[in-house]
Formats: sequence, structure tokens, C-alpha cells
Amino acid sequence: MNARTHMAWMSVLMGLTGAAHAVQDCELNGEPVNPANGYTTQGKTGLMRCKDRDSGELQREQELRNGVFMGIVRYYDKGKLAKEQSVNAKGNLHGRARELYPDGQVLREATYDDGHELGLVRSFHPNGQLRRLAFYADPGGERAAAEFTPSGQLSALRCADRPVLAPALDDARLCGFVGPQPSQVELFDGKGGLRARLSFTTGKRVRSERLYDNGKPESVDELSGSQRTERRFSSEGIKRYELVSLIAERSALKQHESEYSEKGSLVREQRWTPAGLPLSDDSYYLNSQPRSKTVYSGEGLARVADITEFHDNGQRAAQGRFGAPAPRGRLIAVGLHRRFDLQGRLISESNYDDKGRVTRERTWDANGLPDRDDEVFEDGSRKAYAK
Repeated sequence: MNARTHMAWMSVLMGLTGAAHAVQDCELNGEPVNPANGYTTQGKTGLMRCKDRDSGELQREQELRNGVFMGIVRYYDKGKLAKEQSVNAKGNLHGRARELYPDGQVLREATYDDGHELGLVRSFHPNGQLRRLAFYADPGGERAAAEFTPSGQLSALRCADRPVLAPALDDARLCGFVGPQPSQVELFDGKGGLRARLSFTTGKRVRSERLYDNGKPESVDELSGSQRTERRFSSEGIKRYELVSLIAERSALKQHESEYSEKGSLVREQRWTPAGLPLSDDSYYLNSQPRSKTVYSGEGLARVADITEFHDNGQRAAQGRFGAPAPRGRLIAVGLHRRFDLQGRLISESNYDDKGRVTRERTWDANGLPDRDDEVFEDGSRKAYAK
């Protein structure tokens, strides 16, 4: 018996009987047997029936064939059939299996092949409406699935690379395998509200739009060729985020990413090369003035980032170059770095070596006159340059 089947059996034995420690009396062909004692069932064939010793209620029926537990297995809850399945000689689920609500309505039905779900698997709402539909392949597991509200409206859909959900669902049409145009699919919540719109082409989702309660878009995800565009919006319909990526076989490379304020103004914009290397990174104040601008250049270990920072009045605040040998690594200050006041006047300079260590610092007073000029050593100590 595999691990999944074993866990399923334990759940049934602990849950469906309603009395995990209840004593059961079992009989086979009118004779008492103990399923935990192989000597009492050795070589026997028939349907073993087990009842609760205190209440006399039937709790389990299980088929034996020449002393081996295989074939039909039924579990009962308060005398009513709750689960029916079949197992093979290894104890793995094999063949049709179903679970039932207390009123006899089917809760779930599936087909197993040596412990693995295979083909269509259905589960149902208490009112009999289909709750979930899935298709399983071996190997591969779940390949496609659809979910439904209690009123029968579609609430979720995942397509395979070919139609597999018929006759329960026309996924050939819904998943875009019919006609040249992408399919148009609407998804609903339990209250009947429209929550999403999807489009598929030959099983591939090419567009999804998630909606707020007020009907405005929450997010939009579109695929065009190898380019994917994702957008997110506020409940008032204002765009807050956008990401454009190149889709490779097993990865997605960012190309352009933008973030927006609550009022819709741009607050950050980043760009990358087709290979995924950073090109630029710009940020903005809420008054639309630039906050910082970063431009990347060079190749490999010689790759650098030139960064300019700004005051909120538009005047330059700082400027310097940084080594950027790794795409996502720490930036290392190199060369001459300058800082400026609100009027754009130079107030300080720092020189860095190729290891990011400051070697000289100079400052100027409010009148633009030299204020300090220090040589800086590795241990942090300083010495003024001779005037």
C-alpha cells in the first residue's frame, strides 16, 4: 500500500466511523473473524462485515479473495454508506471509488489505477451540482481542472494542452481549441458576481482579468508571443503597477517594471536588457520631480552604475559612479562622488578607490569656500592636506 492510500485509509477509519476506539466485531460467511489476525482469514473468500460492538451498526464491508483483502471496500457512518472503493492485492486503490453525503448524494467519484487517480475526477456540492472537475494522467498527475459555484457557474479553470474534460465540460471550446480566435471565459463567485475574465488559445491562457466587487479590474495579465504584461489597479481603477517580461522556456526575464502612486503618478521605473541585465532605474517624488536616476553600462566585471540623486525641487543632490559586477549584487562606490545643496551648489566631494574605500574628502561652506580637505586612511583616521 502506498503512502497516499495508507493515509486515506487512516482518515476513513478515524473519521467516517465516528469512533476511532470503538470495538468492532467482524464476520465472514457467518463465522467470526479478526482482520488483524491473518490466521482467521487465511484462504477464505467472501465479504467480511464489521459492526460496532456497542451499537450493532454496520461500519465496514470488505472483500476477501483466498485470504487476500482485495476487491470492494465499503465504509458506513451511522449505518449509512459513506465511502465505496476497490483495492488490489497490494492494498492500493484500484478501479472506481466514491464518497457520499449522509443523504446519499455523491460527494466525490474517481477512478484509480494501482493507487493513482486516472481520468476524470468529480466532486459535488450538497445540492448535487458539480463542485470540481479534474483530469489526471499517469504520469503527470492533474492536467486540467474546473471549479463551479453551487448554482453551476464556472469559478475556476485550468486547461491542458488538449481537450480532456469532456463530456462533463466542453473544454475544447472554453480552452480555445475551436476556431482561430482566443476563447472568452467568465468566472463567478458564490454569490453570482463576475470575478474574472479569461482567454485561452489551444489550452494556453493568453489573458486574465481579475475584478473587484465594483466591477473594476484588480489585475490584468496578458501574453503576446513571448512577451507577458502584468498590471495591477486600485479599486478606483488607477494603475499601480506594470511589469513586462520575456518568457523563456523555464524562466521569465524582466524588461520593464513601473510602480505608481495612489493618484497614478509614476514613482519608479526600471528597465533591463533582453538578457536580463539592468539598464536603468529611475524614481520620482510624488510632486513628479525626479528622486534618482541610475544608468548601467559596461560588461562583466567592468560593469558600472552612474547614479544621480535629486532634491524635491529638481536640483541635483548627489552624483557618483558605482561598480556593479553582479546583476543583483552590492554596488561599490568608485571614483569621485559629489553632493550639492538645494540651490545646486557643491558642498562635498569624496574619492573612492576600486575597492570602495574612501581615500579623500573635501567640503565647502555656504559661501562656496573650501572648508575641509582630508586624506582618509584604511583604519578611518584622517590627515588634512597641506594648504
